[in-house]
Amino acid sequence: MVHIAQDTPTLFLFPDPIQRKSLTFDESRIRVLDAGERSVIVQAVSDLRKDEQQEMGVFFVDGRAPARAAFVLVTDPAKVDTRIDVQRPAPPNETCPTDAQAKVPQPEDFVLLGYVDEMGVTTSEINIAKPGAQGLTSSKAVSFRGKGWVLVDLLIMNGVDRPAWTPREALLVGRVGGPLRTRLVNVQGDAIPPGEERRMLVVANAQGLEASPSFTLEVRGDGGRSLTIQKVRFPKPTPERAQ
Repeated sequence: MVHIAQDTPTLFLFPDPIQRKSLTFDESRIRVLDAGERSVIVQAVSDLRKDEQQEMGVFFVDGRAPARAAFVLVTDPAKVDTRIDVQRPAPPNETCPTDAQAKVPQPEDFVLLGYVDEMGVTTSEINIAKPGAQGLTSSKAVSFRGKGWVLVDLLIMNGVDRPAWTPREALLVGRVGGPLRTRLVNVQGDAIPPGEERRMLVVANAQGLEASPSFTLEVRGDGGRSLTIQKVRFPKPTPERAQ
């Protein structure tokens, strides 16, 4: 575990170059002050609760095992880690295999990190966005809800007569209050060529979600172009899971 705090930056130094675009964290709880070729500086937006754990992860550029570094972030009033020298184990040889060096997250990781509990994950279908003036459409849109988080999984298609388009940010706007903080994950990490589609994930903290029964999802990108989907609804939590 890495101990972070609101008033003290924590520096992560990596032994190999990292893919900065693959950096994942909850922007409502963690602030990334800087991300370099082999370093990341983070700080808590506010001190994490006593029982709260946040995950931060990033992939290495070379792709060799272990391809991803992941960290559990906590707050301890008596301790703050100001520098973390990340150690990357050497690849296992053929005579000494190990299950600890997995290239991809395993199902148990989601339970151990607290993203899924005994209530499981619920889903709901979302209306697709039809062709419009921006030349962007969506398909196969689904919303998910787990323990403390919601997610929209969708495919975005770029028009055949439009230039390549890279999504940059996503907003969830409800009927009341300001936009919901979100994190946009471009699964393939590149621009959408004309006539092709890419998978996007929009992740948000579920706290206070019930203030609005439905949201408008806006994905903004290059050239001032954006995709807007109306009436985005998330599954309601059971009484045991109410935020």
